Amino acid sequence: MLLHYKGTTFHRVIPRSMFKGEDITKKDGLGGESIYGDTFADENFINKHIGPGILSMANTGPGTNGSQFLICTTKTEWLDGMNVVFGQVVEGFEVMKAIEKVGSRSDLTTKPVVVANCGQLS
Repeated sequence: MLLHYKGTTFHRVIPRSMFKGEDITKKDGLGGESIYGDTFADENFINKHIGPGILSMANTGPGTNGSQFLICTTKTEWLDGMNVVFGQVVEGFEVMKAIEKVGSRSDLTTKPVVVANCGQLS
């Protein structure tokens, strides 16, 4: 299986909080797979959700990381110890702001937010 985010969506967009997505298997937020298989263990919780642009693994509990991740649009310290931080956005904050504008308090988007193109692993 080729692993890539092309055609996936950010299916949850919560203004002034985060957006989540990148289900590469079902493309509806209920799936996901990684280079390690269906899920993989949490690495560590050293890095914190300190502000806008933090990239963090999305999961359903300990050791359930897959392909889905979230991007924080503000400080989200309640995720510390639950979601592994693995990076930070360094440019493109205007894209984050545009995505945030199609979100809602109910998590649903008013327009689809789709990854149009990206690289892939085989």
